[in-house]
Amino acid sequence: MRTPALPRISPSLWAAERRVAVAALIALVSAAGPARAQDTTGAPYAAAVASWIGLVATPGYEQLATDRIESATSGWQRDEIGNLVFKVGSGSPTRVVACGLDETGYVVSEITDDGYLRVHQAGANRHVGLWDQFHEGQRVVVWAVDRANPARPRNVPGVFAVRSNHLWRGRTADDMPASIENLYIDVGARSRAEAEHMGIDVLDPVASDWPEWTFADYVAGPAAANRAGCAAVAAAAASTNRAARGQSIYIISAQKSFSWTGLSSALTRLGHIDTLTILGAIGGREPIAYSGPVVARPVRAPWPALPAIDVGAVLEVRAPARYAGTLAETLRERDIVSLFEAAAVAGGSTGAPPPIRLAHAWTAAPPVIQRDAYSRYADVLSKLTDIYAVSSHEEPMRSAVQELLPAWARDSAVVDTAGNLVLAMGPDRDTSVFIAHLDEIGFEVTRIARDGTVSLRDRGSFFPFLWEGQTALLHRPDDVIPSRTGKLGCGADRGGPLRGIFIPRDSSGEREPRDLTAWFGLDSAGLAAEGVHVGSSVTSYKCSARLGAVRFTARSTDDRAGDTALLLALDSIVPAKLTHKVIFAWSVREEGGLLGSKALAAELGPTVGIVHAVDTFVSSDSPVESELFAHATLGDGAVVRALDNSSVASPSHVDRVVRLAKLAHIPLQVGVTNGGNDGSQFARYGAIDVALAWPLRYSHSPAEVIDLRDLRSLSEVIAAVAKSK
Repeated sequence: MRTPALPRISPSLWAAERRVAVAALIALVSAAGPARAQDTTGAPYAAAVASWIGLVATPGYEQLATDRIESATSGWQRDEIGNLVFKVGSGSPTRVVACGLDETGYVVSEITDDGYLRVHQAGANRHVGLWDQFHEGQRVVVWAVDRANPARPRNVPGVFAVRSNHLWRGRTADDMPASIENLYIDVGARSRAEAEHMGIDVLDPVASDWPEWTFADYVAGPAAANRAGCAAVAAAAASTNRAARGQSIYIISAQKSFSWTGLSSALTRLGHIDTLTILGAIGGREPIAYSGPVVARPVRAPWPALPAIDVGAVLEVRAPARYAGTLAETLRERDIVSLFEAAAVAGGSTGAPPPIRLAHAWTAAPPVIQRDAYSRYADVLSKLTDIYAVSSHEEPMRSAVQELLPAWARDSAVVDTAGNLVLAMGPDRDTSVFIAHLDEIGFEVTRIARDGTVSLRDRGSFFPFLWEGQTALLHRPDDVIPSRTGKLGCGADRGGPLRGIFIPRDSSGEREPRDLTAWFGLDSAGLAAEGVHVGSSVTSYKCSARLGAVRFTARSTDDRAGDTALLLALDSIVPAKLTHKVIFAWSVREEGGLLGSKALAAELGPTVGIVHAVDTFVSSDSPVESELFAHATLGDGAVVRALDNSSVASPSHVDRVVRLAKLAHIPLQVGVTNGGNDGSQFARYGAIDVALAWPLRYSHSPAEVIDLRDLRSLSEVIAAVAKSK
């Protein structure tokens, strides 16, 4: 490849030694290496870069990241602005190899009176058009930084609020993508004082709770290419050739997001520099053609002209990335290796230096160390929400519920021909049924393209944009879902489903993608060899967490909270003391059709006198909803779902439940909302349908939030109603 002409640079650039060095670097990184096999164990560089993607380095708070880097490799000096600088050798030539560590992100800009956080962009770099929307309805970590002790921040889990797809009544049609003005963070606080008690303050950085995500021989995550650049700089510094002539200076710079302030500040102290090589993109977020090799090119300095900086040549070296600028920015192993080789050559060495893996900064769901009155409810709910069971693929959930049943109930429960789990108790008269569903929303594969792109159909109703640019999991029948251990846990370890990403748009004037697809780093033949076929289920990584003192977040809380409430209600039910038949049922295929309950209702027919569907009350208790409809406050107790789109309960039957709750001193609300429930299928055979629920924010999203007090209230109401005749 011929070296292009350099734009307006010093004549000293054309000294033979520098010209040869620049040309050699460009030639090296422009040569594409041989393709590697689609084998994760053969992608150590991608795995190491995944740990760098997890760094939290909002401009001004780079110490959160540089502390982790210094703990993994020695020899760095931190300057006044927060750069890390590593020097080897002396004399001429002087080579500087640098990267920009920080990424334009969010910081807390306000704490509202009701405990929500608003955010502001930190940094001047532009993001892709859908950047804010990629965060809506997703998990985040707020880094509560103690100004007096910034080295010991507290990570606080939270979610960006999003509208529930059920609550369409009274809404203004809005098909525009979300913007920062739509973003509210819910950390489980019920007031400004409670949020402040968590340690949260204005200016605290906010980071996407993105797991270390490798698949096939790829790594994906926010700013993957730039973080790979910093990983390459650190590796080159640790492995530099100390016998090389001249000096090599490595800089992991701060405040890149403000016209490279950190790097320019460091360069003013170095005197004449022959070559400056920057690993990563120095400009905006323009995508690089994926099919091309690692790119090295002469560029203008990325800061305003400063007389104190004397640099001969400035080179930018960056790896091609799929989906550049999105949360799912993706790099392949061989390109990362080329990037590391380029960093070594720029510093006077050869070969790809060994990658440096950083310790994980936080678990996706920080455990609550101190046990409290809600721990048992959270424990059971966590176990169930962390299970993947798309509608029509409920076996893992059914098995988990069976394992959690008391011994006497485990022996009595049966699985019917539809796949429902059914537990009958008491004498055979005056039958009442309590039914919650096992399945969750998700996708099924409808087509596999030759390049491995997977087309999908919805299983359940939800907003597809909430999955765009997020992690993807492709489930096979023999996949083992590991326990919550290690950095990933929650079923995302290597022994589980195939990992990949939902393919994102980088910009659009429309909120919803017209077609949502996924990619797992394999072509169609590779997927077939892995046992993937049309009809396989697809979900996204999830990991439940407690929020604040009493709140809880997870995808598929609908209807795992209902399943949990039935299980825990059994604690206070003695079958021998029942005066009538009570049936607890965990149904399949509720999402999109109520098919499991339809089969069970047909089997039981008119023998059922009353049915209580135990399912979500989709509540407007959120700043992104109108309180004029479906408003049930989180924390004020379970809800009698007296009216929805599939059924209505008569006032007398509603009053009966309210009366029983009052006698037992159980907090209870009554409300109306949208959606259907399993009980409506029994009503066709003459049963009275009185749905029991708990209030839920952000329904059918990855950010669902409940109050554990409401879950306790619900289980107590179920037990009280079941025991009464």
